[in-house]
Amino acid sequence: MATRLEVNRTISSEDFDQLLNDIKADFQERSTKERRQHPYKAIQLLKEYQIPSIQIPSGKQGKGASLEELFTAVIKIAEADPDVAHILRAHFMTVHSLLEAPPTRLRERLLKEIQNGAIIGNAYTENSKHKAGDRQYDTTLRKEGEQYILYGEKYFTTGTYYADYTFVTAMLDDDDVNVVIPVTREGVKVLDDWDGIGQQLTGSGTTIFDHVSVDADEIFIQQENTYAPLPHLYLQAIIAGILKNVVTDAIQLIHTRKRSFSHGNTEDLKKDVQLQQVVGQLSSFSFAAEAMVLDAARSLDEASLDKTDPTKEHTAALKGSQAKVAIEELAFKAATLLFEVGGASATKQSANLDRHWRNIRTLASHNPTLYKARAIGNYFINGERLPTPYF
Repeated sequence: MATRLEVNRTISSEDFDQLLNDIKADFQERSTKERRQHPYKAIQLLKEYQIPSIQIPSGKQGKGASLEELFTAVIKIAEADPDVAHILRAHFMTVHSLLEAPPTRLRERLLKEIQNGAIIGNAYTENSKHKAGDRQYDTTLRKEGEQYILYGEKYFTTGTYYADYTFVTAMLDDDDVNVVIPVTREGVKVLDDWDGIGQQLTGSGTTIFDHVSVDADEIFIQQENTYAPLPHLYLQAIIAGILKNVVTDAIQLIHTRKRSFSHGNTEDLKKDVQLQQVVGQLSSFSFAAEAMVLDAARSLDEASLDKTDPTKEHTAALKGSQAKVAIEELAFKAATLLFEVGGASATKQSANLDRHWRNIRTLASHNPTLYKARAIGNYFINGERLPTPYF
């Protein structure tokens, strides 16, 4: 089992590079199978390297990963396998919330479990009449005697299929509350029914809670967060990782193509100036996406360190929103440009190059870009701050 390294070495070490190579090799091996294969091996590799606990300080003098460092790691993991990076989204968000929360028995127990390798999934979202982000749920937590009982059904429960715990949103009378419980508890049923066009192995389907017992100390009161830009920026980090993979695939296509067109620039495709231009564009898009994500992550770090200045949180939300609008336009263009260097053979299903567009489309659809662009424009024209919550 890999030992825990210092944070500044963890994401820039030969061991971490080997971990990424192993995850990529697992992805490639599973991609050759006729039936879809879940990334259980990749998740186990991440646990062995202790990536799920990278944010938690190790020892009294230890330093947990900053958000900039975390997103650097996420981009690299997404380059190796975007499904795997996505599976950990709710986990890293929960760890961040726990670290910012006041000490409680649940907080300390969960942090210890995470340091021992536990992963937390999510059960936030429902297919219901409630507006997304209004913190109203059909899932209920009821007091029955000395215990609470959880009832409900959630969808888009990314990561819970692979997790040890799941983070559940519910209503306790008229209040919205959060519950963190083991996925193995009686009455919890996790279904593998996610059928999206992209991010297909993230386990983003249904989780059912049927008369699930919940102890009082498993109820988690989350710190108030005005803008909550962190989970949105995480999706852009995954897209930034995908764009790195698009560049790699474009280069490989050029190196492996056996012929040009009769009206092409040269027989040696590596010297074709138009193909060179396309790769130059793709590389630039990838660079810009990563730079935007990490710049926004630095703003999130600043906002986390100074809770007394509300403008820092708004700045972080603004940068995260601008990153989404810009990155997604570049990403969709890149996923299409890739086929310009590959010829007709690149469209074969066995090449699986359409996965980049499908994955980007699925990630981008988590929250609507057009609303973000409008709100950004309204802020700059009229000075109206971004909407809350979960914008």
